[in-house]
Amino acid sequence: MSDNKPEANHAPAYIAGLVAVVGCDGTGKSTLTADLVKNMKMRWVTERRYLGLVSGEDGDKIKRLPVIGVWLERRLAARSSKTQSMSTQALPWWAALIMYGFSLRRMAHLRQVMRLARDGVMVISDRFPQAEISGFHYDGPGIGVERVKGRLMRRLAKRERRLYQRMSRYRPELVIRLNIDIDTAFSRKPDHDYQELRDKIAVMGKINYNHANVLEINSREPYCDVLEKALNAVSAVAESSHRKIISG
Repeated sequence: MSDNKPEANHAPAYIAGLVAVVGCDGTGKSTLTADLVKNMKMRWVTERRYLGLVSGEDGDKIKRLPVIGVWLERRLAARSSKTQSMSTQALPWWAALIMYGFSLRRMAHLRQVMRLARDGVMVISDRFPQAEISGFHYDGPGIGVERVKGRLMRRLAKRERRLYQRMSRYRPELVIRLNIDIDTAFSRKPDHDYQELRDKIAVMGKINYNHANVLEINSREPYCDVLEKALNAVSAVAESSHRKIISG
């Protein structure tokens, strides 16, 4: 695998051995990535990596805090959702700086993934950064050049956008997109905002991840069928990219 910058007028480089699972909340990304790794580890050296911002597991840890856990998690989620929404125009400086910090951390995590893949490890990522549409909800730039005002804020937003443009130069060998309808998503995630879920479903379906190979899977199908389709596709990637095989 090569991590050199792509040449002009050529397709962006892809990360051999990396499969990204993407989709709206409620599609079962976390469950699927965990089960894929569990099955793949029987034959190939495989690692799971989270390439979002704050995982659902982190939210669950907050919920388990004594007395205030559930209240605190809901309050933090509500404030985070409002700040991340591209319709929120008056973005405070402290929020923009935090977003930029999260984006830097995401870049660092992607570099770790690239090193693993270069060493022959099969990597299954939950989510993947993209530069096509702004918004942390969609794994794009969080500050958003489109919504900020002021010279310094715009400069910071442009720097963040360049980070995502650099990240998007490297495509997963395969993107598995889990599709869902709004009613099913809301039934699975009743604590989420209905309109936010509907918006995320619409936007996530438009992202092409810099023309990566995308496998569409209907997450409303029986889970055993979803897992089988995903596992077949991931196994084919491991075979084609010559991942490390478990010895013995």
